[in-house]
Amino acid sequence: MARYRSPGNGEVLRFRIALLMGGVVFCFILFLLRLWHLQILQGQYYARKAEENRVRIVSQRDIRGKILDRAGRAMATNRPSFNLFLRPEDVPDMKRTLLFLTEELGLDGQEVERKLKTSSAYQTIPIARDLNRGQVAYFLEHRWDFPGLSLEVEPLRSYRLGEVAAHVLGYIGEINEAQWKKKRKEGYQRGDFIGQYGIEQYFESVLRGQKGRKQIEVDVVGRELRVLRSIPPRPGHNVVLTIDLPLQRYIEEELSDEYAGAVVVLDPQSGEVLALVSRPAFDPNLFAKGISRRDWMRLLLDPRHPLQNRAIAGQYPPGSVFKIVMAAAGLEEGAVQPQTAVNCPGYFPFGRRIYRDWKPGGHGILTLHGAIVESCDVYFYRLGNKLGIDTIARYARGFGLGEKTGIDLPHEKSGLVPSAAWKKRERNEPWYPGETISVAIGQGYNLVTPIQLASLISAVANGGTLWKPQLIKRIETADGKVVQEFSPQVRGHLPVHPQNLQVIREALYGVVNEAKGTGRRARIEGFGVAGKTGTVQVVSLRHEKELPPHLRDHGWFVAFAPFDHPRIALAILGEHGGKGGSAYAPLAKKIIERYFDLIPPQVAQGSRNRE
Repeated sequence: MARYRSPGNGEVLRFRIALLMGGVVFCFILFLLRLWHLQILQGQYYARKAEENRVRIVSQRDIRGKILDRAGRAMATNRPSFNLFLRPEDVPDMKRTLLFLTEELGLDGQEVERKLKTSSAYQTIPIARDLNRGQVAYFLEHRWDFPGLSLEVEPLRSYRLGEVAAHVLGYIGEINEAQWKKKRKEGYQRGDFIGQYGIEQYFESVLRGQKGRKQIEVDVVGRELRVLRSIPPRPGHNVVLTIDLPLQRYIEEELSDEYAGAVVVLDPQSGEVLALVSRPAFDPNLFAKGISRRDWMRLLLDPRHPLQNRAIAGQYPPGSVFKIVMAAAGLEEGAVQPQTAVNCPGYFPFGRRIYRDWKPGGHGILTLHGAIVESCDVYFYRLGNKLGIDTIARYARGFGLGEKTGIDLPHEKSGLVPSAAWKKRERNEPWYPGETISVAIGQGYNLVTPIQLASLISAVANGGTLWKPQLIKRIETADGKVVQEFSPQVRGHLPVHPQNLQVIREALYGVVNEAKGTGRRARIEGFGVAGKTGTVQVVSLRHEKELPPHLRDHGWFVAFAPFDHPRIALAILGEHGGKGGSAYAPLAKKIIERYFDLIPPQVAQGSRNRE
């Protein structure tokens, strides 16, 4: 019997085959449409993306301008440096690459990981700067084994004399996140270096150059094959300082390693800064390639504060140097005459207190001239009581105290000129007459900076003109063309008549050249030096040798020379170094001798040998 076949089975099979063929045709049509979309509509876009994967634009670090002294001697320059970069997106095995960097090249693993965490995977990261020859050779030998790593030769900031003038020059450092957010519109990128202190910071926009660019061809794993096109970086402008580098270096070499304080030397006829020293110091080369956390913490935690520029930001009582201001106020207000005589028994009773002179037995009968020469405290206790605090404060401000000098450096402090209104405003307390007695000899609330006292003695030297301390002579292009000249700027004039100022100048000459002068150790035979000593009592009147070093007196010495036609004025401050006359007058003498080439040949030769 024949098997029964349903007439519908064949139709179902044909239908399924037709459906399958229709699906295939539909998919093929979709494929053609997608291909048309990619190749025709977006062909140029994807061709460009493919080209970008093959060709990259690499930024080249700018060449920073030089910092030079007044004679064109280099103080901050650049040198070639081998720097290692990493592009995370090109690294196939990050763990293996990190092991190579830390164990084979000897890089700091924590620092490498920190940089990776704070950077984008698509950003080229500076992993290490200034590789040594051994590291460079080893990397070049294994470079093809580690895609994503590249070596570039870039300019590295170099401070050729190390700590010399460190607080003037400052340093550069890698831009931090807050700085980058403020400056990214100016073209700064993460990983860039920027001026962080001193001239490097103050003149960042001048010293900074323009970055270069190069177009490179890379292989499939991002390794550079060849340079297609290059636009070299443009150097920044050079900054020429007023600093006399040999003088600056000489002063720093004369100071002991234990010295803490500042020395400022000015030209009294223009306000030009010839030397500006702050000690202890630091080596700005530590920052040039990115300071390690260990070195940074060492500087921050150092109890001697080497990062502080004491010359412009250290604030101290002026001690007996303030008697210059007191003498001017007394003469101008008629409280004393040059011939006014006062007996000094060694103490001054006032109210319920007895104010002692530094000389226990007293100085005897003295005129104003003798009181300045011998630095008699009792004379100025009496004068301060006559004048009152507000008159004293007015003259102190007239001598440029209590305000910034305007020197072209960041972080300058203004010091403090106390008054009755100041104490009421700041402490909500009345001013007591006994406090005026302390202020009259430069103690109490009085605070000044070394640059202020250098400016003050400079004005006394030149006849009364207060100059802005000028640190910059000019700005030049890299090839020496002058962009901008800087001229001396007058801040003001001392509120003293010429005849009264001459009385004070004659007394300052006596401080150094008379037998009883407290600064006679600065005397140079046949050469007119004038000056004033100052001692700042820190804790008590006990003998210096009985006190630990950190509790001993601070010392000041200010001076100018030659007396008739001054060409140099200076202020020296030593922390816990003892009395200004014994400790710092000899240093002032050496500085003046060096500046005017008065040192005997055999001594000068010995000094050069130490260099």
